[in-house]
Amino acid sequence: MLRARGLRISRPGGPARLEPVELPAPRGREVLVGVAAAGLCQSDLHVIDAPTPALAAAMPFTLGHEIAGTVTLVGDDVETVRVGDPVAVYGPWGCGGCPRCRAGSENYCLHRDRLGYAGAGLGRDGGIADAVLVPHERQLLPLAGLDPVQAAPLTDAGLTSYQAVRLIAPRLPADPVVAVVGVGGLGHLAIQLLRAVTASTVLAVDARAPALELAQRCGAQLTVPAAAGAAGVRTATGGAGVDAVLDLVGAPGTVDLAASVLRPGGDLVIVGSGGGRLTVAKPGPLPQGASVSLPFWGSSRELREVI
Repeated sequence: MLRARGLRISRPGGPARLEPVELPAPRGREVLVGVAAAGLCQSDLHVIDAPTPALAAAMPFTLGHEIAGTVTLVGDDVETVRVGDPVAVYGPWGCGGCPRCRAGSENYCLHRDRLGYAGAGLGRDGGIADAVLVPHERQLLPLAGLDPVQAAPLTDAGLTSYQAVRLIAPRLPADPVVAVVGVGGLGHLAIQLLRAVTASTVLAVDARAPALELAQRCGAQLTVPAAAGAAGVRTATGGAGVDAVLDLVGAPGTVDLAASVLRPGGDLVIVGSGGGRLTVAKPGPLPQGASVSLPFWGSSRELREVI
């Protein structure tokens, strides 16, 4: 057994404490990664405050699913990484055997409900620690020269935002306008990704003036204070509304806002888990031809593209 320290949660409601933890030496295709950087995600706070029953049953475990570091030890059957390799950890660990997992989309593992965990730091020991035991070498990607501190949040904040952008990109019309609601850890990356891979005019919505300033620095051409509501979005778009909304908050107010400003045939992507609910009915709050997506993380291929 290998001794390390980890930020561990033992019961719903916390607290999370830095505690000693013993990690087994890697076997088979397992890899031990020495952690150089780990991001703290809003999801970590949700796990502490109000975990799902499956995650509560899995406690205690070490938090942290945004991880970058260096390969420290490898199992006997590992072929694709070597000790000393700088790597990013693909966090949504699945069963490894279902068609989704074999295709690299462990985020949509078909056996998730049987596993009792959602990935690193989400029912399994994660990376806010000295080291993390990764179940399989397929869950490691080369850092490609990135600083681990820059790379760690890309494994969720970047990856989740990228999948949201990829979901809407093929359906965007000419000269699209896309709203990003919530310019936080994911939102500021979503703006940059939209500008990098689409021809969108990006409209950012947030309740905080500093967040709107950040949105402009990240490339948003339009900004609207959340207090201005749907009227503010429509004014900013000449009354036309938007072709797609990436809701990085998912609260009741933001979901309602998104549905009310979406153009016919538009896309609503709800990324945040803020407790909002959307009534899907025909007719209903959504315009004709609208599509709704609920992405969770992204595939390992998409993480490679993000990096």
